Amino acid sequence: MKFKPGKAMNGEDFSSKKAGKYINLASFWLSLLAVFIIFYDFGVNHPASTQRVLDWIYLGVCTVGALSLASKYAFGQPLPRPVAQFFDALFFLFLTLLLVHTSGLLNISFLDDSSWIYLAVFLIFIREFSILELDVYYAHLNPGQLLIASFIAIILIGTSLLVLPGATHAGISFVDALFTSTSAVCVTGLIVVDTGSYFTLFGQTVILFLIQAGGIGIMTFTSYFSYFFRGSSSYESQLLLKDLTYSEKLGDVFNTLKKIILLTFLIEAAGALLIFFSLDAGTFGSTFERIFFSVFHSVSGFCNAGFSTLPNSLYESGFRFNYSLHMTVAILFIIGGIGFPIAFNFFKYIRHVIVRRVFRKEAYYVPWIININSRLVLITTALLLFSGTVLFFIFEYNNTLAEHRGVGKLVTAFFGAATPRTAGFNSVDTSALNLSTLLVVFLLMWIGASPGSTGGGIKTTAFAIGTLNFFSIAKGKDRLEVFRREVSNSSVSRAFATISLSLVAIGFSVFFIAVFDPEKELLSIAFESFSAYSTVGLSLGITGNLSAPSKWIIILTMFAGRMSMLTILAAFLRNVKTLKYRYPSEDILIN
Repeated sequence: MKFKPGKAMNGEDFSSKKAGKYINLASFWLSLLAVFIIFYDFGVNHPASTQRVLDWIYLGVCTVGALSLASKYAFGQPLPRPVAQFFDALFFLFLTLLLVHTSGLLNISFLDDSSWIYLAVFLIFIREFSILELDVYYAHLNPGQLLIASFIAIILIGTSLLVLPGATHAGISFVDALFTSTSAVCVTGLIVVDTGSYFTLFGQTVILFLIQAGGIGIMTFTSYFSYFFRGSSSYESQLLLKDLTYSEKLGDVFNTLKKIILLTFLIEAAGALLIFFSLDAGTFGSTFERIFFSVFHSVSGFCNAGFSTLPNSLYESGFRFNYSLHMTVAILFIIGGIGFPIAFNFFKYIRHVIVRRVFRKEAYYVPWIININSRLVLITTALLLFSGTVLFFIFEYNNTLAEHRGVGKLVTAFFGAATPRTAGFNSVDTSALNLSTLLVVFLLMWIGASPGSTGGGIKTTAFAIGTLNFFSIAKGKDRLEVFRREVSNSSVSRAFATISLSLVAIGFSVFFIAVFDPEKELLSIAFESFSAYSTVGLSLGITGNLSAPSKWIIILTMFAGRMSMLTILAAFLRNVKTLKYRYPSEDILIN
């Protein structure tokens, strides 16, 4: 839009919009500063006089935030979507009541809790950050590079928060803080210090947010809230997000983001509720501790993180025989490991069944509603769970399952078969498992969860395609066919590239840890490396005793596993757009 200086009204509009823009920028930078001050407030001990200064800063940020919110509508700026306008109205009312209460003009008792002002500051920051124009173009940053950069950023932020004095009871080294932050963001679960006893409530809360951000991706949050408040996004950003969210159509990108966020919070809320009622109230000192435990383990379970506030995870005394808790956590990490694309495809099938068969309504017929990807994932997952449970039950019947009775043996065997596939919780002593069971765990860890999920590993689809391709080649076929569909050559190539690169990464990890810690057993080192790359979090007890160089190796292994080596290579190698030539083909002797 071009402004013509000859008309006073246009000049006034320009000035008002310019003033509104400055107010918005001031609100963003002040809220960003206030967020860092909140971290300082919780993470560093300070006198009461300093606290009073900080409280005035919070109030100032809330005042500027309210003015910024009003300016978006008073100065003729583009209006967001109706649902965002409704949120803005409620938020403005909340800020107004908060400011009136703190000024003493009106006493609102429930606003006495200082948590409300912290919440207001965070919401102002999210609101202002979301409307910034941060569109990223393919020419500058490809999806792989953006994904890697976002994970590195959140890991470094988490590290800086965990080294604060208020995050731990006795301080923590930089390497251990980086290890914990990486493990949380990469939803691995390997720990060098006990989460429950070493970290304060502030430190545990930081870990909880790192798990949530790493589980479903920080880009998911920022991209959706940006669209929510701005109501629009560039074409380049939508192309980028289409690859990150596995969306079928460009127009479905933000709808997919919304579904991911809503589904995540709904499942985690339901899981926290079930966990809460499965716990013995006498085990906790207060209701708040019980609620925090429930929320922490629900988020950690769904995100396949494996972090627990208990010293021995679910093997801890008092929780070891709580089978309802075990089943709830198991269901959470199984659902989280199946993947969002499969979940959405399943919901689509349910809707199709309800419309056509229950209500007998005519609907557009869509063949193969449950697509080949969902079929492979569901069948492979079911086979791995069933076979893993049977083998665990047989191998450990008179070993780690000896202390359980009846249904408890089956539940524990099921949990033991499900958790290696990137969940990381343990309800038995992992170091006491038989060698035969450990070999099964190795395989389950390596396979991992499914694509588009919160878990790691080579993924169930890669394992399924690799296995099916063996039989296809043995039968003399020149292509891979399954469920009356032909699997594309690119999918087969990606599957074998993923498998090969995973073994290379794990091999390097085992080699360097064996060099830096030669006194450690090779079995324990290999178990640690497989667990790190597949973001599982299970260990034979050597994590905390590793040397600093070995901890760095595990950090890199966790990161490589969460990103996948293929994604890392694709992010930094030049992408060939088209090949306008073809060389003569020849067969290579294989066997």
